Amino acid sequence: MSAHRCMVLLSRAKPLVKTLSFRNSAAAMLGRWDSGQVHRHLRSVFSSRNVSSNSSSRPPDTSLFVPLDIKSDQTSDGTVGAELTQPLDKSELLKVLNRFYKRREMQRLAAEHGLDARLFHQAFISFRKYVLEMGTLSADLHIILNDICCGAGHVDDIYPYFMRHAKQIFPMLDCMDDLRKISDLRVPADWYPEARAIQRKVVFHAGPTNSGKTHHAIQRYLTAKSGVYCGPLKLLAHEIFEKSNNAGVPCDLVTGEERTFVDPEGRQAGHVACTIEMCSATTPFEVAVIDEIQMIRDPSRGWAWTRALLGLCAEEIHVCGETAAIDFITELLYTTGEEVEVRNYERLTPFSLLDQAVESLDNLRPGDCIVCFSKNDIYSLSRQIEVRGLECAVIYGSLPPGTKLSQAKKFNDPDDPCKILIATDAIGMGLNLSIKRIIFNSLKKPTINEKGEKEMDTISTSQALQISGRAGRFSSMFKEGEVTTMHRDDLPVLKEILSRTVEPIEAAGLHPTAEQIEMFAYHLPQATLSNLIDIFVSLSQVDGMYFVCNIDDFKFLADMIQHIPLNLRSRYVFCTAPINKKQPFVCTSFLKFARQFSRDEPLTFDWVCRHIAWPLATPRNIKDLVHLEAVHDVLDLYLWLSYRFMDMFPDANLVRNAQKELDATIQEGVRNITGLIRASERQAGAPASLSSEPNGPRALAHRKGRASKALGAQADGWGADSSLSSRLLQDGLLTPDLLQRLQREWLEQQRPHGKAGEPSAAMTSQNKVKRKKKK
Repeated sequence: MSAHRCMVLLSRAKPLVKTLSFRNSAAAMLGRWDSGQVHRHLRSVFSSRNVSSNSSSRPPDTSLFVPLDIKSDQTSDGTVGAELTQPLDKSELLKVLNRFYKRREMQRLAAEHGLDARLFHQAFISFRKYVLEMGTLSADLHIILNDICCGAGHVDDIYPYFMRHAKQIFPMLDCMDDLRKISDLRVPADWYPEARAIQRKVVFHAGPTNSGKTHHAIQRYLTAKSGVYCGPLKLLAHEIFEKSNNAGVPCDLVTGEERTFVDPEGRQAGHVACTIEMCSATTPFEVAVIDEIQMIRDPSRGWAWTRALLGLCAEEIHVCGETAAIDFITELLYTTGEEVEVRNYERLTPFSLLDQAVESLDNLRPGDCIVCFSKNDIYSLSRQIEVRGLECAVIYGSLPPGTKLSQAKKFNDPDDPCKILIATDAIGMGLNLSIKRIIFNSLKKPTINEKGEKEMDTISTSQALQISGRAGRFSSMFKEGEVTTMHRDDLPVLKEILSRTVEPIEAAGLHPTAEQIEMFAYHLPQATLSNLIDIFVSLSQVDGMYFVCNIDDFKFLADMIQHIPLNLRSRYVFCTAPINKKQPFVCTSFLKFARQFSRDEPLTFDWVCRHIAWPLATPRNIKDLVHLEAVHDVLDLYLWLSYRFMDMFPDANLVRNAQKELDATIQEGVRNITGLIRASERQAGAPASLSSEPNGPRALAHRKGRASKALGAQADGWGADSSLSSRLLQDGLLTPDLLQRLQREWLEQQRPHGKAGEPSAAMTSQNKVKRKKKK
């Protein structure tokens, strides 16, 4: 290592170098130290920063400490205490205990031993109940209480017995130091000794979407003797799996639900493409590729990128992602003593932000992609586009991968009449699409805040760039991309979002491991898994470079199966299953899987078929389609568990075949999605999308004056309002039945003097005139 490089490394520790003399002494060391010594020194410097930043650990959240019940009514020495003294007077005893509770000295002393005001109060209530309601007390406690009641002792003498009881109902008080050590997350790099034993070369391929950064990393991956690709999605892993094998490089595929070995005898190939959560931190490779590294800050999944970056045992680590991650990744790897080589890339094809919003679906053009953040919006827009005689493809997150690929292929096919795509931000990664223009239908997206609460928030610059970058891809038929909004008011907001620089990454996610939770459970054997996780997070210590990922989904599943008898490791594995908790059918299936597993009864294919009512019919409406998507998720859950508990989930191949058949059924339903929407509207008697965002007051205001096409023959007598009724029918705000009802009401309103169903006076006079003319 050159002296200049060493000085650069030391400059990274600038906040720690307080004085000029220290910098001079550090520079003087360069002549005596080799590169390994410099790296070790820097690592110790950063480690000392981590430790010092948490030297005063925060107090635990005692609201998480659940008191245990003391059920035993018998003591080893029976009634010895009463025999040596006399039975205790309960009313006098209550006065003594209350005096003890009010003693400030006792509260301060208890606080020094871990009992804050909350715990002190809870412990006292339990202790008082124990003393007053127990049939017999231990001899020593009985004698002390009797002496105090008789005036021969001091109320403070109760303290040791009170603390003994407090530690029985709050066992964590006795092992708080051990729990803090277990939950110390300040130096996660030390969790991976195999990776620390080798000097890894790290290359950061940085650039925007469609800049070729991943392509260059994959080229190095293909030329290596062995390699692993770690991607955020199954579709990306599958793409690299196919690309590698097509290039003559044998490659396996490993995802949470799938294992595909190219060797017919099941031997592992030298290369593997996997989802980020499935990468091995112990298998040695020559080259590893970590894609979309900026997701290391993801509040739910960031821990998987942290684990891969710190733990992969590869001679070369090729990291791909946004330039906003360069500084953070570089600083993070200084703590491991590893250098980062940065290679910057520019976008291969340009995209431009248009000056005008689309405003009307009549202005759509071939190659347009409308981006929504709601499934209801997708349903509504696809219905409105169909009314205009256009075909569209739809892609959203809950669709099976096969269906997404099928819809992408339909949209990309130049010979297919489908020229419009409606999608969620699921297109941001993993699909190659031939898009000319990205149209943001909305800039608001549901997000989960730090408290786990759902909020509607404006998309970030990073998200906007990721989605916008899908326009004008290098490999598509459009060499330049365009970006705009559906509504005029959103366009200046989008311009402002895209003009900002992407916020730099400041922290990486962490997640408690199964081993750490097992050690917690050893000290707190009667705590629930959800409570163990809460206490772990409360006591955990992280430095400023890390944060603990959101564990609400984990706790949700833990609480759901808490009543089911499972050992801790199995319970932990079940709770890490990737399921959509918004789907009631998926949650019910998860519960049934756990219950059947706890009975030690294998979950056979026949058992699963009875549960999901297999075989399933083609969907007749949107509700049926949503149910089929949920069933597909249930089969995914089975496959995911089958690789963790092979004996208990033995029919993975049969389930996978059924899943492929179900995927084809869902594809058929999605191809006819507008027909399903119409059927749902007919069954509900009103548009299914009436409450969706595109049909809100703001969206309707944008649609005023929009040119429309007639929807069949209109009812006679609607007269001058026919164009308005046509627009309402087109937008899905009115059905033909409602139109007829409104027509009848309108006609009745023209008869102000008659009863309902009777002709008005004006009509009666007209009839008289006609009869006179005939005569």
